Amino acid sequence: MKPAVLESVIDPDLCIGCGMCAAMCPDNLLTMQFNIFGEYNPISTGECTKECGICLKVCPFTDSDDNEDTIGKRLYGEIPGIQHRRETGYYLKSYVGYSEKHRLQSASGGMATWLLETLLIEGIVDHIICVAPTGNPEKLFAFHVFDNPEDVRGGAGSTYYPVEMSEVIKYVLSVPGRYAITGLPCFVKAIRLAQQRNKKLKERIFLTVGLVCGQMKSRQFTDYASALSGVKGKVMRVQYRGKSPDHPAKNYYFNFKNADNEEKRIFRNDGIDVIWTNRWFTPNACNYCDDVFAECADVVCMDAWLPEYSRDSRGMSLVIVRSPFIEELISGRKALTLDSISIKKIIKSQAGVISVKSRHLAYRLYLDEKRGSRLLNKRIDAKRMQNPILRQEIILKERMQRDSKKKWVKYRPDTKYFQKTMQLNLRRLHRMKSVTLISDILLKIISKVISRIFFYEH
Repeated sequence: MKPAVLESVIDPDLCIGCGMCAAMCPDNLLTMQFNIFGEYNPISTGECTKECGICLKVCPFTDSDDNEDTIGKRLYGEIPGIQHRRETGYYLKSYVGYSEKHRLQSASGGMATWLLETLLIEGIVDHIICVAPTGNPEKLFAFHVFDNPEDVRGGAGSTYYPVEMSEVIKYVLSVPGRYAITGLPCFVKAIRLAQQRNKKLKERIFLTVGLVCGQMKSRQFTDYASALSGVKGKVMRVQYRGKSPDHPAKNYYFNFKNADNEEKRIFRNDGIDVIWTNRWFTPNACNYCDDVFAECADVVCMDAWLPEYSRDSRGMSLVIVRSPFIEELISGRKALTLDSISIKKIIKSQAGVISVKSRHLAYRLYLDEKRGSRLLNKRIDAKRMQNPILRQEIILKERMQRDSKKKWVKYRPDTKYFQKTMQLNLRRLHRMKSVTLISDILLKIISKVISRIFFYEH
């Protein structure tokens, strides 16, 4: 019999590739491999005889009543002064700021890197688990276990590349010590689910540092972006969030280096934005995520995508603190420039992602219900969206999401022909947005005219 996770998660294309199932399988029957689209999936190496179901119990994308709300309440619900918002989960404090030492080498303000380094330097933890480059063109990034701050610094910056945790979780289970680990929302949720079922993980993973996430990307994303930049041959190294003093923080650049040390750079506004906003090369599981702010993590760091901060090319961090220990650790630190910021402002900074993971998800669940597909048990109910243009936009982006993966397999590395095959849906989307913009302008004009008529008549 094959492991339960293959039938319940892999077959319906709901795997995010975190690797927790492979780490926790008591018979080591699962191993993580890239599928044809460059996404990590578990594959079976033998017949499942125990039928323990642990692979499903630790998966962040299975039907379960144990969701981010219940996990968050268990972890943080009794902390004095803790508050809760539907959008953010639990929160104790929220900040905006940066670490001057780490700011320029990091994706935003360097807060996550400062925190991880400090945990090691001050002996609070023995090991840091985070994502860093490998130098292997077949697997450019992976989770590593680091014991010194310099190595942690080498992993600074965003990584838009698939990684999985199976090997590092097995390392935690075999090597005693205190660990801090970074991860995206679904990865941290998987860790919490595993901690509930394994005493060693609960004791040894001392701290979780979450990262805000709108969507993950497959290996195809890096493959296509590097081809778009013009670099030739296999890419050996990638910098995803380079900062240029001549551009605002949002127009960061990607830098690719091949085996011949040839380097090419491409800015977000030169084509990366099209890939990102239209969800090309995004795993299907991301369509069913309702956690923006890593609600199961002790602290979460993100970019300060607010007008008053995003123009600064050096970057700024927003931070949500849930653990009193973290609050005590960062308070009054001279190495940090930190100011309190309202939780409403943090929510505003991620308004677009929140909409995708709430209103858009509700409509996706509605479509699944109409199609007779199995509905995942989410915190958001299935609901038909009223705006017909937005409904069509969601459908078009899901189509492009699927097509991008299949067509890049077929046409790689011909970026021009690939783009040509994607243009039809892009043009449809552009026309719809133009209609929406014109409608909004007309409504505003009509509203002003009516207001003036009403004013003069009264």
